[in-house]
Amino acid sequence: MNDAGCGFIRVGALGELRDRRRMVIGTPAGPVLVVVDGSDVVALDNRCPHMGFPLHRGSIEDGILTCHWHHARFDLHSGSTFDLWADDVPMRAVRIVDGEVWVAATATPRDEAAHWRRRLHDGLAHDISLVIAKAVLGATAAGVPATELARDTLLYGATHRDRWGVGLTTLMAVADLLPVLDEDDRFLALLHGIVAVADDCAGEPPRNDSEPLGADVPLETLARWFRHWVRVRHRTGAERTLRTAIACGATPQWLAAATLTAVTDRYFADTGHALDFLNKAFEAVDLVGWHRADAVLPSIVPVLTASLGSEEMDSWRHPIDLIALTERALPGLTGALAAGRMRRGSWREHAALGRAMLGENPGTIFAALSDALGAGAAPTDVARAVAFAAALRIAHFGTSNDHSDWESAHHTFTYANAANRLITRATGGGADVETEVLCLRAALHGALAVYLNRYLNVPPARLPLGEETVLAPVELRRAFLDACDRQQQIAEAARLAASHLAAGRRPSDFIAVLGHAVLREDAGFHMIQNLQAAVQQSLVWQGDPEVAAILIAAARYLAAHSPTSRARHQTAQVACRLMRGGEVHEDASEVAI
Repeated sequence: MNDAGCGFIRVGALGELRDRRRMVIGTPAGPVLVVVDGSDVVALDNRCPHMGFPLHRGSIEDGILTCHWHHARFDLHSGSTFDLWADDVPMRAVRIVDGEVWVAATATPRDEAAHWRRRLHDGLAHDISLVIAKAVLGATAAGVPATELARDTLLYGATHRDRWGVGLTTLMAVADLLPVLDEDDRFLALLHGIVAVADDCAGEPPRNDSEPLGADVPLETLARWFRHWVRVRHRTGAERTLRTAIACGATPQWLAAATLTAVTDRYFADTGHALDFLNKAFEAVDLVGWHRADAVLPSIVPVLTASLGSEEMDSWRHPIDLIALTERALPGLTGALAAGRMRRGSWREHAALGRAMLGENPGTIFAALSDALGAGAAPTDVARAVAFAAALRIAHFGTSNDHSDWESAHHTFTYANAANRLITRATGGGADVETEVLCLRAALHGALAVYLNRYLNVPPARLPLGEETVLAPVELRRAFLDACDRQQQIAEAARLAASHLAAGRRPSDFIAVLGHAVLREDAGFHMIQNLQAAVQQSLVWQGDPEVAAILIAAARYLAAHSPTSRARHQTAQVACRLMRGGEVHEDASEVAI
């Protein structure tokens, strides 16, 4: 019986409740456990907020309610949990009128958005993926935009770890992918990114920020100092210099040019990761806003100062000394760039230059670069061509190679994509010849990495031709996911991609399928990073038939690394079921999902 005027539901006589000690009643919002504890009567939701086990099956001792499934413990009178991997139990107001017990039909109101954002912080702090998954779902249902959740996580990761790492890189990759994903996959994307940050921060010391320098220093001097401190691996000097530049109001373009110059004083540093992490740090500042640059950008400094350049590796020195070759070529490339600046705007030979990067002779490759610069190619054009060449290395990757060799091609592709984007940042608003030449080095290092990967295409895998029979989007999704359910279906994945794109179907449809296929896996840092690079380059090549090779490369790389155990996807499914009110402790056949 309901008291409609007050929104309460009758439980029964107080005497009867005292005899029974506890009762479970049904309400429109779910079952409620009503308990007598001494002289008090309390009511709370009967579902354990951890994984939905009925709390009336638990035990109560000394005012502590213990769930008997995973032993989560709660303060009976407030619902607050003692175990942060669980959650607080929603409480119901209780009234006793004329010896009758009445319970509120709905839980005590709370700020849902604030609650779930706090729970997100708990999940990050304790590295608990299920808590994170439920927090993302709850916050989204409460109207918190996905970008806000990504910002919260980004700022957490930037302050709870000593330096930028794979967690923040993964987060920025999925945040960038959100607009191209199907709506249902955006939750999976956020889950991957946020859990990656939690994993990366677990057990790590927090950042200890330094202060900017006390005096006003010209930006030209700061750029010179920053480059010097990175070169001699003086972390504090580099960080204070960078913080001073930010405090002085240095523009995003200036900061991009200064940091890109410093990281490329070492060739292909940390197999490309240093430059890629730098690019992600700039994307992170775009996300939080440039007024928060001082909270994010300095975290990249330890990566730059500790990175190892490929000039220290034998493969870059023998049998051909690529470092010496590059240093000899730079004056000629500088002259070609200066001469070609007057011809800018009409050069369109990106694909031809990219294929020239696949050559067997590094001297010939530098000659092609010089010709392109002299004909009006800007550093951004060269970087785009190098990224295309790196994608072709994956598209033509010979499966007779060792499986680990996929990562060599992957590193070069993601590096080249990052170089393309950073060079665009540093020179896109106009730059002098000296700055353009310094930034161009990022593309040159990428071209050398592409050259060194030439053995990966011996023999080269053929790009599949499109077939006449083209699948509808739903059928394409089913067929591609089926291919990724089986190991090493590289040729089949490439065939499906080629057929879809050759028929003139929208690349965005196939990108959405790729996104779901990646996100249902236990996708590591590289799988997500590779997808983001492919999507970013597909947008650069939008409307050009060459975009097919880039997406075929992404499909091949994904198929080579699928399937995984998909444990994270299971966590996501459990969280969705719990947030819908399902009961995980029951057999799935007994509960509507």
